[in-house]
Amino acid sequence: MVLVRALPRVAVQQTRAFAAVRAKHTLPPLPYAYDALEPSISKQIMTLHHDKHHQAYVTGLNAAEENLQKAQAQDDVPAQINLQPALKFNGGGHIIILLARRRHESWEHHDFAELPLIKLFWKNLAPTGSKETSPPTSGAFADQIKKDFGSVDELINQMNAKTAAIQGSGWGWLGYDPKAQRLQIITTANQDPLLTHAPIIGIDIWEHAFYLDYQNVKADYLKNIWKVINWAEAESRFGAASA
Repeated sequence: MVLVRALPRVAVQQTRAFAAVRAKHTLPPLPYAYDALEPSISKQIMTLHHDKHHQAYVTGLNAAEENLQKAQAQDDVPAQINLQPALKFNGGGHIIILLARRRHESWEHHDFAELPLIKLFWKNLAPTGSKETSPPTSGAFADQIKKDFGSVDELINQMNAKTAAIQGSGWGWLGYDPKAQRLQIITTANQDPLLTHAPIIGIDIWEHAFYLDYQNVKADYLKNIWKVINWAEAESRFGAASA
């Protein structure tokens, strides 16, 4: 009887101890200057997107996790349920992408397996005119693009069309399905992460990602963002996912 009554107190103490030592999420620095993507994406947008919007996800996620741990420690199930929307929204913008259908060790431990959604987006881009912004012309990634889409231009056309068709906010993705062994275009709503494919290229279609530069003309934003897509990073992700 004593043991049965003591166990919940031990569990609560362990939960509280974990909460006390849990490291908070922090805003990562951009891997390039705020004006490095101009004229495709302005310094103003990059500053607001990174310093304000991404920071808001970090702050919101830390608060939601702290409140969740308090609710767990108090065995407050209704409070835990009520926190799920905040965790999903802020977590979708910042926390770890949990990749489904992991096939190889190289995929599971590759960088994108631990990249938050928005952090993946920052690494997804490269400074204007840099060598990383040149699409692949040879190699396994180039061959896969040709096999699945016919050409880089056709890939871009199809991805832009599907991304532009998103109603409201969301993301357009070039993902790799290791089971089918092919590249596919997928869209996700709001902050929902890509769980069915390895993310190769992601395009943020939330208005804060483009509105100050392009207003309501999504087509121009989608056309110009490809000028700063980091194809070298995409090729690296593909290599890990398809190994």
